[in-house]
Amino acid sequence: MEQTLRAAGCEVATAESAAKGLAVFRDLRPAVVFLDLRLPDGDGLTVLRTLKSENGEDTAVIVMTGFGEISTAVEAMRLGAFDYLKKPFDFDELEVLVERALDTTQLRRQVGEIRQEHRKTYALDNIVGASEKIQHVLRLVERIAQSDAATVLLRGENGTGKDLVARAIHYHSRRADGPFLDLSCTAMPETLFESELFGYEKGSFTDAKAMKRGLLELADGGTLFLDEVGDMPLVSQAKFLRVVETRQFKRLGGVVDQHVDIRIIAATNADLEAAVHSGRFREDLYYRLKVIPIVLPPLRERAADIPLLLHHFMLKYNAEFHKNFRHISGEALKLLVAYSWPGNVRELKNLLERILILERGDTILPEHLPPEITSPITPGAPARFTLPPQGLRLEDVEMDFVRQALKMADGNQTRAAHLLGISRDALRYRLQKLIDEE
Repeated sequence: MEQTLRAAGCEVATAESAAKGLAVFRDLRPAVVFLDLRLPDGDGLTVLRTLKSENGEDTAVIVMTGFGEISTAVEAMRLGAFDYLKKPFDFDELEVLVERALDTTQLRRQVGEIRQEHRKTYALDNIVGASEKIQHVLRLVERIAQSDAATVLLRGENGTGKDLVARAIHYHSRRADGPFLDLSCTAMPETLFESELFGYEKGSFTDAKAMKRGLLELADGGTLFLDEVGDMPLVSQAKFLRVVETRQFKRLGGVVDQHVDIRIIAATNADLEAAVHSGRFREDLYYRLKVIPIVLPPLRERAADIPLLLHHFMLKYNAEFHKNFRHISGEALKLLVAYSWPGNVRELKNLLERILILERGDTILPEHLPPEITSPITPGAPARFTLPPQGLRLEDVEMDFVRQALKMADGNQTRAAHLLGISRDALRYRLQKLIDEE
């Protein structure tokens, strides 16, 4: 075996007893172990238990068994052995088995590294803030993650970090080694939504050429995150209510109940109470989802966290874009704290990313900021205009204001549009209209 595997390009170590084998194993941590069930100083199944407890999924253990020991080999598989090899065996079979075991252990190690990276990426430390509101959220997330809470409802405006909180709950829970799958309910047709969520049986509709498992099945043992749950098709809500209550469902076209062990995290920026009153959302589903609600505060309600968030994103994008920004000028910070942040933390994150990509130096300055921050318009400010006695054409007033805004903005169309309270596309439409008239 040693000669064959070395000739195939493998590094090989051998040991003739359980004690020596375990010593070599602990020293080398090999990807594959061939373990005889009959050892001079111990039982192979006992050694297998030790190997699996010490190195888990990172080592594929293949047991070698003789005639009449098949039942013992089956028990070894139950204890976590990758496969078994019946003696006498063919060396071609040996090489194929090693190749398959190496592919599997490499994949497992890559998956382990990805999971570890996810745990780091979605650590609670990445939910930045010292304000009482965000600290309250963090305390809830930590308690929920360690609990067996089956259903969680996240509420908050767009950009407040609902996806980040959902992943933090998953990767700090006992389900962290299971899958985290997400589905957006926004603008998804009913038939497509149900096939994605529940899956379907072969022949259940015209294009169902084969059975497909839905996200509920694929998320078994882990977490399913439903974003914008308020937009779930009304006819699908009754079926989903059964899933929430029983963790059972049928595939489309199926007659057999599928059972799943999942945590459901739903998120919305909508007013679900208003949706219930208007008949767009089922009341019974609403109350089943809101057993454990978490409300994520908008950034304008925790302005004291803005400097911490700026520092956090500055470090992140410095490393990513090889920049060296270290400071924010006092005037720039004052403008950033005073801004209302309608896009919340996502808007702040995107702003820092844009600045660090485009600008140079080590300090964020007011001129690096967009006009909506440096020249804010007070919402709802009354306009005072006096119509002259002879009257005037509305189109003339509109074009005059377009010219004035462009002059004030030094020809910058984005800033001019902001001054006028319209989109850039709307401004371009008016400019084209002005050109056509002239």
